[in-house]
Amino acid sequence: MPHVIVKLYPGRTEQQKQALAKALTEAVTRTLNSSEDSVSVGIEDVASNEWMTKVYGPDIIDKAATIYKKPGYEPQ
Repeated sequence: MPHVIVKLYPGRTEQQKQALAKALTEAVTRTLNSSEDSVSVGIEDVASNEWMTKVYGPDIIDKAATIYKKPGYEPQ
């Protein structure tokens, strides 16, 4: 613990995902004073046509109280 989950559109390279995981791990360890061994990062590709039903609704709208950085877009 902590475990960070990132959901994004497909198209990022494995190298980009590795770099993101590294940057998130560094931010978490620095900010929360956690050890690197305690941090895990998951990255999930979600197709754009599934974003609203698989991410926006269940993870953003339904869990609004847990969102610390809100998106700058609205459902279409």
